[in-house]
Amino acid sequence: MGQRKHIAAEQRKAEKKQKAFAILRDCPTSPRKMRLVADMVRGVEVNKALGMLRYSKKEASIRLEKLLRSAIANWEAKNEGLRLEDTPLCVKEIYVDSARMLKRIQPAPQGRAHRIRKRSNHVTIVVDKIAEKEVKQEVNQ
Repeated sequence: MGQRKHIAAEQRKAEKKQKAFAILRDCPTSPRKMRLVADMVRGVEVNKALGMLRYSKKEASIRLEKLLRSAIANWEAKNEGLRLEDTPLCVKEIYVDSARMLKRIQPAPQGRAHRIRKRSNHVTIVVDKIAEKEVKQEVNQ
């Protein structure tokens, strides 16, 4: 590998170590229902996102709140010298991917059968510091 590629790879590796993330696998909720809640908290400051998830009526918000708390704990573990209260964190990325699908059969009239697809999903959430520019914009608004 060339020197330039090696340096770029090291930089990417160092950036990945700074990112705090949490992954929820095989959640037994359809990806469509989970995306509704995920879109609600994308790009939002962490404390505000926790409040939104706490008081949401959606069932997916319970699992997403627990996952967000895990991502915050992972951030605290990676940044031992910093305090959460002093550092403005936000939900940088959150994405929901489809997971395995359980296929079941529902009996139907006249000897037929309908296929039931029980969907599940994978959720990945990335928490990171808010950039200085974004903090100033939020204060001005």
